[in-house]
Amino acid sequence: MQREVRGGIPADIRAEGDVVKVSGYAAVFNEVADIGGYFREVILPGAFTEAIGRDDVVFLVDHAGLPLARTKSGTLKLTEDSHGLRIESELDPTDPDVQQIVPKMKRGDLDKMSFAFFADKQEWDDTQDPPLRTVKQARLLDVSIVSYPAYEGTEIGLRSLDSHRKDKNFHAARSRIRMKMDLALKERENGK
Repeated sequence: MQREVRGGIPADIRAEGDVVKVSGYAAVFNEVADIGGYFREVILPGAFTEAIGRDDVVFLVDHAGLPLARTKSGTLKLTEDSHGLRIESELDPTDPDVQQIVPKMKRGDLDKMSFAFFADKQEWDDTQDPPLRTVKQARLLDVSIVSYPAYEGTEIGLRSLDSHRKDKNFHAARSRIRMKMDLALKERENGK
């Protein structure tokens, strides 16, 4: 299973009292995204329902570093609505990492949301060019505020497509071997 990263959705930041509030959509449902020209991808509503109740998701900057917030501690809230995967987080303004990113977010240097995931349930339509992957269920690893959304990065997409094709070829080869074995067994039973 391949860790994947997607994003490109604007984030909102505001300071209220003793906290810095960040909100936005880490993923948008039913929107076809081009994954570097190698394949297209759409995330279905409900793809994160199980993950929201199960996974300990961290809020990062560019999918790296120490967590700014996390679901386990209650400082990160994830919900699904008709638009997508919504995040809301209350960041500690005394945290040096938060102090570093807030000015960058206010200027628009860091202004997009993204998410890292494993696709647990997916369907591929290879009849289209490029192929279309539909993500039906995903495990969440993190949500991130990013400077460059990962939709522009093709390496992850290429590995994902290669993995799908290898898996598909394996199953096709296994089916051919089974059919040959069944045919040989029937021929033996019929005395041929």
